[in-house]
Order: sequence, then C-alpha cells, then structure tokens
Amino acid sequence: MRISSLHTYPVKGGHRLDHDEALVEPCGLAGDRRWMIIDPDGVGITQRSAPELTRLRPVPRPGGLELNGFRVDEPIDGPKEIIRVFSSKPSLAARIALPATDFVSAFLGRPARLAWLADATARPIAAHALPSDRVSFADGYPLLLTNAASLDAVNDWLLESGDEPVPMTRFRPNVVITGARPWAEDDWLGSRLRLGDVTFRAADACRRCVVTTIDQETGEVGRQPLRALGRHRRYADGLRFGINLIPDLAPGDTGVIRAGETSLALS
Repeated sequence: MRISSLHTYPVKGGHRLDHDEALVEPCGLAGDRRWMIIDPDGVGITQRSAPELTRLRPVPRPGGLELNGFRVDEPIDGPKEIIRVFSSKPSLAARIALPATDFVSAFLGRPARLAWLADATARPIAAHALPSDRVSFADGYPLLLTNAASLDAVNDWLLESGDEPVPMTRFRPNVVITGARPWAEDDWLGSRLRLGDVTFRAADACRRCVVTTIDQETGEVGRQPLRALGRHRRYADGLRFGINLIPDLAPGDTGVIRAGETSLALS
C-alpha cells in the first residue's frame, strides 16, 4: 500500500489544497482547518448549508492567507470569542478576523465572520482518544483517510444503477491510499497505521453526510453517492466511508508524510 495523495482544507468547508508532502502535527496536518466561517451566533457555517463554500479558494501565505484574492492576516490580537464548530459541539475560544467580515458576508450573501484557531491545543477530541489529543476545526478528528479501492467499489454500484461515478474529492480526505483491497480500512479500526515514518491511531469510522453529494468544483448538489452508501454501507451509527486518524505524536512533536510513501497497518 502507498499514499497516493495528500490534501488540506485551510478554511473549513472551503476548497482543498493538494500536497506532495505534509507536516503532521498532533492536531492534524499543518494548516488544515485552522480557519472557519461562523454565523452571528458563533456557530460554524459548512457546506451542509452553504454549498457555495466549494468556490472559496484559500491560499496560505506567511502570517495569513488569501481568500479568492482577499488578503487576511492571522488575527493574533483580534477579538477573542467563544464559538462552536457545530451547535451540538462543546464551545471553544477563537480569534475573529474582523477585516474579513464584509468579504465573507458578501461571499455567502448573509451575515458571517471569519474565525481563526489561534491555540491548536484548545479543542479536545470527544471520543476514542487520549486526554491529550486535540483537533482543529475538523468535524471530529485530526485526519480522514480514504481508500481508492473502496471508491472504486462505490463507483461500480453507481454505474450499476445508471449513475455517474464520483471523484474522491466528494469525501474531502486528508490522505488517500492505494494498493489495499476494498473496505480494508474497516479492519484497521482500533489499530495503529504507519504512513511513512509517522504512526497514527485508527480511531473511528467516518459517517457521511450530504456534503458527499456536492460537486467540490462547482457547488452543484446531487443525490449520489449518499444513496449508494445508504444501500450498501449503512451501519447502526450511519453511512460509512473512510476512517478517522489521530497522530500518535506527543504534544509539540511533528512528522512528515509524502505522496508515494508506503503505508502499513499495524496491530
């Protein structure tokens, strides 16, 4: 098995960045989901309610990023606010990039603000984790791994039902692997997985939502592959595709993973 591609999402819900290599931090890949657009109540806005976020193309730069050409600095001294990734999730403190308020509000066509996770240790992981484990603004875990062979299986189901195949971008992974059999990742849950020189804990299956039906280039919303997952990958806890990983790193440690490196499931 090997890593076939690596991806980060600087703004939660926004367009991806593709990488040949990525720095791994305890809370995930460096630069992944450290920014999030929030509503007036301080709750994250995602593609679930705003598919147009697919057209938000962040480009990182030293000390900040550009959003479709709009320059934003990390609000190191910006207002601190208590926000939530989802309304049902615990609250955490973040900094607000006030100069971006007009831009993100105009982009979404509704009142919105841009939050930055200044403290990467601020958000504990809710389940299947050690007390010291942390996560960024990602849904629940630091990294999402998907298996190219499992996508092939999904696309076979789609073709059988007369639907068009979908690309892996629909599932918004951080790491994609090749060389494994379809659904091999199910068997890795509860084990350690070595990617290059970095070891990760395979913490939990990933439950899929309506975001998988959104074209990640255009924002167009369809029906698949969620219906196919509903027929073939339905479990008591939801529709599964991919697994969530936690870096097996001590606070302050880092590692590097690269596309093309081998991966190995460990006990």
